[in-house]
Parts: sequence; structure tokens; C-alpha cells
Amino acid sequence: MSITSYLRGLLEFTLYREFFRALANETRFAIVQLLRTGPHHVGQIGEKLGFQQSRVSHNLACLLNCGFVLSEWQGKNKVYRLNPDMHEILTGIEEHLAQYAPALDS
Repeated sequence: MSITSYLRGLLEFTLYREFFRALANETRFAIVQLLRTGPHHVGQIGEKLGFQQSRVSHNLACLLNCGFVLSEWQGKNKVYRLNPDMHEILTGIEEHLAQYAPALDS
């Protein structure tokens, strides 16, 4: 294996690891699930999930960096929504999990 192939594989692994690490965090997972229902600002997310605003903001920053969510200003509020690309990805993951849940649960 060439060094280029090795590095490309390592980069691919790193990207996959970070993608799934973002979803593996309970706070970020809850935020993503909430945003699947529609856009929310930080205060609404914190209120609906029972999290402090600082916790929500910190985890939204990670989700923004990973491309899971998008944001836009609406008046004085920054509103967050799920990146449209993520809907299909999350549905695919859920279908896979439903099919293999018995094996994963054991």
C-alpha cells in the first residue's frame, strides 16, 4: 500500500469517526432529533429538551462545524435547522438500525 493510499484511508476513517462521534453524544443527538421536527432557536431548544442555553450553544457549534445543522438570523434570534442533506442520511441509518436491531441489541 502506498503512503498516499494509507493517508487517504486514514483521512476517510477520521471523517467517518468524527461524523458518528457527533451523533453519539446524547445532547447533540437530542438536538438533531428535535430539529428534524422543524427550525428552533437556542432558547426553544433548551426549553424543550431541558438543557441550559450554554450547553445547547456549545453543542450546536459542533453540529454546525460538522454540517449537521444550518443557521440563519431571524430578527434577534439565530434559528437552527437540520441540514436538508441529513434527513435522507438519518432515515437511511434508522432503516439500517431497524433491520439489524436484534443483532445490535444482543
